[in-house]
Amino acid sequence: MQGRRALVTGGARRIGRGLALALAGAGADVVITTREMSRIAEETVADVQGLRVRARAVVCDVADAGSVADAVRGAAEFLGGIDLLVNNAGAFETASLESLTVEQWDAMFATNTRGPFLVARAAYPWLAAAGDGRIVNIGSLGGMHPWATHAHYCTSKAALHMLSQTMAKAWAPGISVNCVAPGMIVTGEAVDAAYESFAAKTPMGRNGSVADVADAVLFFATASRFITGQLLAVDGGLGLS
Repeated sequence: MQGRRALVTGGARRIGRGLALALAGAGADVVITTREMSRIAEETVADVQGLRVRARAVVCDVADAGSVADAVRGAAEFLGGIDLLVNNAGAFETASLESLTVEQWDAMFATNTRGPFLVARAAYPWLAAAGDGRIVNIGSLGGMHPWATHAHYCTSKAALHMLSQTMAKAWAPGISVNCVAPGMIVTGEAVDAAYESFAAKTPMGRNGSVADVADAVLFFATASRFITGQLLAVDGGLGLS
């Protein structure tokens, strides 16, 4: 990744932060997006810069086309182009199907499906010009298996999986597009009984880590460009149960 230029949406915290650090550790210059500039975003940028690469945070609401256009343009100007887009920004919410409001449904799709579309569309000119442009979308195991109390989330991620394949077909051969679907990932919060329950059901005997997701993103970012349109579950086999 030495000298590569990466844009990671939602890169200030949790999985996004881990992806930004992993890409920087591999030599890439990184711009992260954040809903609002905060101490957390500034700390992530400082940590990425500590890996001796260029880094910056830009404010972006991925559901707003104008905000996306400004953020992507700012990232490309800072980096001198974009080689890799990681669509990580996402929303998650638990709600029973019968209680879901239209507003909840639309808000979930605005972030999880509309957002990656808007960012990818805005970044397309730079990715196409890069000669080896790549997009990695962060989907979810929930987009592959129905979770009764997460209907809007699961459906939005399933749509993102299909969007990834559509992008791969539409933008070949100049841009490769793949999707990583994490399972239960522990990102540093307190581990409760629910985490323990998922770990017990996972064939590999544990929940996933941010590093596990980062490994998959780095694979798609550096593997043969002949690999495109693929969906990779990073779930320790949880989806098999």
